[in-house]
Amino acid sequence: MPTVPPSLPEQVTHLLCDADGNLFPSEEPAFEASAEVTNAFLASLGIDRSYTPTELRTAATGMNFRSTAATLAAQAGHPDVDVEPWVAEERRAVTEHLGRTLRPHPPTQEALRRLAERFTLAVVSSSALARLAVCFTATGLDDLLPAGRRFSAEDSLPTPTSKPDPAVYRHACAQLGIAPEQGLAVEDAVAGVRSAVAAGCPVVGNLLFVLPEERAERSAALLDAGALAVVSSWSELADLLLPALAGRPVEMAR
Repeated sequence: MPTVPPSLPEQVTHLLCDADGNLFPSEEPAFEASAEVTNAFLASLGIDRSYTPTELRTAATGMNFRSTAATLAAQAGHPDVDVEPWVAEERRAVTEHLGRTLRPHPPTQEALRRLAERFTLAVVSSSALARLAVCFTATGLDDLLPAGRRFSAEDSLPTPTSKPDPAVYRHACAQLGIAPEQGLAVEDAVAGVRSAVAAGCPVVGNLLFVLPEERAERSAALLDAGALAVVSSWSELADLLLPALAGRPVEMAR
């Protein structure tokens, strides 16, 4: 097993955490609500195609709805359609659904508290800030990841974008006052890994909320995209990083 580079514990001061599917299991419930809006959007364009939540998750993981809707419309011959009214509707539907379904995950809360003793925790997400606010409250993470350290590719940039565009990671590092190599990104999706890598941030993949039957394939994909290593949970990440800060050797399984 490869070890963490000796310089990593010294240079990394911040953990840059993706949100959906990484800090909480929001991917599946989000796509349940998003699929309904997506299918209504496609029907409004006369497109005879609908997506199940699973199909949409496969097609869109790591992207926000604006990027997904624009891509699907362009593929169907409607490159100039105005997606903004549908972006607002999807945001409303998904946010309401997540607020009803998400619950705290105590092992993640405990691990993040341990990590927060040594690192500054921040959020770097493709999701809208309003959606993130509902999710953090529902999962009991507001105190660990406050609003001032949440960065959204949807809301925090002059022009909304989505991962794998590296803009949101570059923006987060600039706002936090750190060089990219000081921010260790933790991501569950290939698009997120590519975003962080392109911004110059080291990345670790996290499989905690990935479906068991998808973990082997996802792990390989995250490593191929540039992740230094892949962990199975926030607890494992804490167990790997914190001993390194105490001067003990650490191994990260690939």
